[in-house]
Amino acid sequence: MNRKRKNIIGLNEISELRTYTLNGFEQKVLIEGRKKTNPIVIFLHGGPGSPIPFCEGCRGMFPELTERFIMVYWDQLGCGINNRIIDDTFSIDSFVNMTIDLVKQIKDEFKQNEINLFGVSWGSILAARTAKEIPEMIHNVIVYGQVLKQLIFNDEIFKALFNSNMPKKNKDKLSAMNQASEHTSEDGKTIMKWVNKYTDGYQSKSGGKTPMGKIIGGLLTSPDYSFKDFKAMVINGYIKNISLMKELIKIDLSETLQKITIPYYILQGYTDLVTPTKIISEFIKKSENNNLHYIPVNNSSHIPSAEGMNIIIDNIFELF
Repeated sequence: MNRKRKNIIGLNEISELRTYTLNGFEQKVLIEGRKKTNPIVIFLHGGPGSPIPFCEGCRGMFPELTERFIMVYWDQLGCGINNRIIDDTFSIDSFVNMTIDLVKQIKDEFKQNEINLFGVSWGSILAARTAKEIPEMIHNVIVYGQVLKQLIFNDEIFKALFNSNMPKKNKDKLSAMNQASEHTSEDGKTIMKWVNKYTDGYQSKSGGKTPMGKIIGGLLTSPDYSFKDFKAMVINGYIKNISLMKELIKIDLSETLQKITIPYYILQGYTDLVTPTKIISEFIKKSENNNLHYIPVNNSSHIPSAEGMNIIIDNIFELF
């Protein structure tokens, strides 16, 4: 760990790796901020099981955030520093309950601080459900890549893939999936590989690539992460899980979002097909809930581009 990072950590009034019991499971959580009186932002990462870019190996890496907020980095159970097998007894409710427990315990320790949620993709499900269940404890919510409904198996994805340069044999397979009455988790994984390879629906070719090299370098020199934890950001307890994907394929958060009673800002990469921007924008337009706000992010997709990351860090956090 270099001197600059040590100095950043040293200037923080709080920089601690704590252990909480969330829905019955002991889990480590990193809390870091320059001032103990600053607003709190709890980051809910995507995946499930992908704790990037803001994970528990990030101590001292994002002073542009920790100078203004107390950041709460939580590697959700089954990945990163909290890796363990996530078998098919786990459901979306399991992780919503963990999130609610985390918010309650953070609020108990920081009674005067505003608590905000920032969720990405899968994390947007946890953010929405938690905001609906305990709105009295949450000030604002920002999500990037809101999961709504028809995840993966929707007209926007099928249309984009059929219009792409994907080989005919794959398009034939896609056509069969399109006509099927039921879909498997393997079907979903296959389509996501195609979206990533043949479209801009996962990562935008404009806007520049997210500087992952710098982030990875920081994680490898983290004071909190072992190499085992680093490896568990990708190869982790979700590898054989089927139950969560089955739920995700059928999920519909329309009713949940309609009942949100606090400010809820939805950022969408302009070319996002994983959580299709067209579906989200149309939902917000038709919604009569004035707490929901739609913010398009140009030159970005489901994975934020370098430009998208700058927008999130430099501008959007001002909403908090």
